[in-house]
Amino acid sequence: MGTPLSDLLLPLYHIARVNTIYKNAGGQRKTKWISLGLSEKGNKRKAESELARLRAEFEPPKEVGDLSSDMLFADYLLEWLEIAKGRLAHATYGAYQGLLKSTIVPYFRKKKLTLRELEARHLQMFYSEMLRRVTPNTVIHYHAVIHSALKYAVKTDMLIQNVADKVDRPRKNSFQPVFLSAEEMQKMFEALRGTKLELPVLVAAFYGLRRGEVVGLKWDAIDFEQGTISVKRTVTSTIIDGKYQEFEQQSAKTKSSLRTLPLIGSFREYFMQVKEAQELNKQVCGNCYNYEYDGFVFVDELGERMRVEYLTNAFPKFLESHGLRRMRFHDLRHSCASLLLANGVPLKHIQEWLGHSDFTTTANIYAHLDYKSKITSAQAMETGLALPEGGDFSSRWSSISAGENSRFSPLKTENRAGFAL
Repeated sequence: MGTPLSDLLLPLYHIARVNTIYKNAGGQRKTKWISLGLSEKGNKRKAESELARLRAEFEPPKEVGDLSSDMLFADYLLEWLEIAKGRLAHATYGAYQGLLKSTIVPYFRKKKLTLRELEARHLQMFYSEMLRRVTPNTVIHYHAVIHSALKYAVKTDMLIQNVADKVDRPRKNSFQPVFLSAEEMQKMFEALRGTKLELPVLVAAFYGLRRGEVVGLKWDAIDFEQGTISVKRTVTSTIIDGKYQEFEQQSAKTKSSLRTLPLIGSFREYFMQVKEAQELNKQVCGNCYNYEYDGFVFVDELGERMRVEYLTNAFPKFLESHGLRRMRFHDLRHSCASLLLANGVPLKHIQEWLGHSDFTTTANIYAHLDYKSKITSAQAMETGLALPEGGDFSSRWSSISAGENSRFSPLKTENRAGFAL
């Protein structure tokens, strides 16, 4: 426990902010400035009143590593996240931070449960309440964060068991992606002609690239002499501390995502035009050109790299405004796979084209679209298993003579009152 603020907070303040001085658990003096939101003239009394309130309410913040099973579970979650930050990918850290600060921490702070007091029933109640507000998939994300945090508590001997293991996760809600036909693709390409979205969409639709792989494409990944395009880096986006950030990774999503694909004639021409345009933009803009993203394929006239979120947000809006079927940018990847299947490409080859790490991923998503393989299977069964000729599956009533059948005709039946029905 730190020394109470009432003993250490010095009346060193400007009108606009207060300088709080306290000792942490290790006895070290710490300083924190707290803004009062007051102008510097005519507010001395208000500042003194605010100082008195802060003295009464202030609690020294806990520092990373200062963990115990007696601390509030809500506080533990935030401290754990800072400890885990070094091993988490930027996007994962941003996602975890968003889930914790927006929902999980506020909920459990109201419950005032310590880490030691947390039980499976508390988590189950939390999930049940959240399911009335959000989708099962979101609750599964909540569970993943909480489970990871409690796993660390067990690992560091603050807890003897992970109570999240005892909780029933909700069943994942199914999501059906949009699959465009070749005709719909052509109609979309026509609408996109000459726009900023045209080439990114063409690349995603033909090669099945993820949005981060599209934005992360650099000229060193395109070999015009060998006629290849390599997927070897990605750009991810996230929000950390309320600020939108993008991070370039020198590797794709997984090892299998690193792949080299053929650069067909049309794309060779597209990319050559873009490369020439970039060189001209550098000459025209001079010092105004942003060389920070030099080497990336998708930059604007001033050298600014295309944002990942631009593809996420602008693409579906464009489709809707042009009367086309609304879909996510990632659905272009799904449409690519469905068209490959429709043209007889085996699932194993599609796995390699898309860069899936596991064949089961490809099969689980796209196997239901592989109708041609079902026809082949049916023909194989018909060849290998002879079925009886003809067959007698007609109604048994057909064997009864018309005269006999008339006795049972519903139109001749009388009810109990003697009336013909």
